Amino acid sequence: MPIERSAILVSAVFLAVAATLAVLPRAEADEMSSEKDLARQAIEMWAGDATIDTSIFAAGYQNHQEPKAGGGRETIDLESWASLVASTHTTFPDLKVEILAQIGEEDRIATYWRFAGTQTGAYLDHPATGGTAAWTGVQIDRIAEGRIAESWVIWDFYSLLRDLGLDMPQ
Repeated sequence: MPIERSAILVSAVFLAVAATLAVLPRAEADEMSSEKDLARQAIEMWAGDATIDTSIFAAGYQNHQEPKAGGGRETIDLESWASLVASTHTTFPDLKVEILAQIGEEDRIATYWRFAGTQTGAYLDHPATGGTAAWTGVQIDRIAEGRIAESWVIWDFYSLLRDLGLDMPQ
C-alpha cells in the first residue's frame, strides 16, 4: 500500500539523516542551539495560530518540496513559501505543530516534525471535509550568517490525503 510505504519512507529518511550525522560532544551541541531554534521557528510558523516572520530567512531563500501538494517536486522562493504557509492557515486553522526530534551538524539542522489539524477550507480543489489529518515530515535547513538560506522538505502527503478521504491528484 503506497500510504503505508510513504510513512515508512519518511521515518527511514529521518533515521538515515540521524545515522549519517556524527554524535556531537555536549559543548558543540549547545553551540547549535541557536541554529536549532531558527529551524524550530520556521516549522512552527505552519501552526494555525502562528505569525509568519520572514526575517529569519536569508535573501534568496530556496525551499525544495518533495512531494509538492499537487504532485511532483518543486523549489519555491520565500514569497511563495510564505503564501503556501498562509494558505495552510486558511485550510487548517487549528493546525498544531510538534517537533519530534532535531539533529545538527556544521551548517545543517534536520528536524522531524508532526502536523495535525482539521480541514475547514478548500484543499487541492476539494471543498472542506471537516476531517482531521495528521502527517509527519523531515526538514533539513541550511543556516548561513544566522538565517535559514535553504530548506529541503520531505513529508507524508499520502497520510494527509488518506486521513481526509481525498484521492491523489492526477
